[in-house]
Amino acid sequence: MSVILVLVAFSVTLAGGFLAAFFWSVRNGQYDDTYSSSVRILFDDDKPAETSEPQPSPAKLMNEQSPNH
Repeated sequence: MSVILVLVAFSVTLAGGFLAAFFWSVRNGQYDDTYSSSVRILFDDDKPAETSEPQPSPAKLMNEQSPNH
């Protein structure tokens, strides 16, 4: 029975050590993504940028450009 208590204490200590190492690595920036921002410019946008004004219809553009008006 004492062996189980020793193993439980050892496993809790080991888990605490891993948790401390994880918090240390997060604080020191080990999980920061430094690669994606440098290659983001190489990827094409799937959709054109949205404009704040609605685009006029082609028929309206044709009427505005005709010399008869």
